[in-house]
Amino acid sequence: MSSTTESSPPEVKVLNFGVLLIHNYQWLDAAGFIDYLNTHSHNYLKLLNAPAHLLSEVPIMNWHYLSSTGDLEDVVASAGPPHRPTTTFAECPELDYLVVPGPDVTKPLSEDCIKFVQERYPKLKGLLTICSGSLAIAQTGVLDGVQAASNKWLLGILAKAGLLNRKVKWVGDRRFVVDGKAWTGAGVTAGIDLAAEFARVHFPKEVVEFVQEISEYEPNPAQPDPFARLLEGVKLD
Repeated sequence: MSSTTESSPPEVKVLNFGVLLIHNYQWLDAAGFIDYLNTHSHNYLKLLNAPAHLLSEVPIMNWHYLSSTGDLEDVVASAGPPHRPTTTFAECPELDYLVVPGPDVTKPLSEDCIKFVQERYPKLKGLLTICSGSLAIAQTGVLDGVQAASNKWLLGILAKAGLLNRKVKWVGDRRFVVDGKAWTGAGVTAGIDLAAEFARVHFPKEVVEFVQEISEYEPNPAQPDPFARLLEGVKLD
């Protein structure tokens, strides 16, 4: 994975996204969210020869990939080829948003990773997690007292085993939750809906509808969530 960084034409906004790749993360968590959101970017729409008035309304998106170990060693996902980080904790530029695909939650985050998230979070415009990414980030404390979605199957297992972090206000009946600057998606494919909601809030309606058409995708709302049944009778608080 190479870093995608582009200089800004006059009056075009630039957004810097960090992507925290935690070893054994779900590949679709990352690919679905990133690719769908990036389709709204100036970089991508320019390739499609989109009308000039649309290009002037969307930002350049730069993507910076980090390993949860903070180095440049390859990160292995649930599928696909090894992914090469593009920056380290020490050299990562200022970020507008941090994206966290869901990993194996049985593995604790390193102290360096926790420190990185804690230090960067106050300056972020938003934290965006997909699937079990919220469960992993809960280890840092930045989600304490925050309403958050996650993979419902995992929430149920952890709750029944008495291992669920109760400092977070887990929500079990939505595809995604937005609480302040924390944007959290439920299981795997909900990441695409989270990206679609982020686009709906931040980009012009004409751009959002154009991307839906070229992607042949109709986003799901937060509710009703057909997978809420997975947590029926499970106490999350």
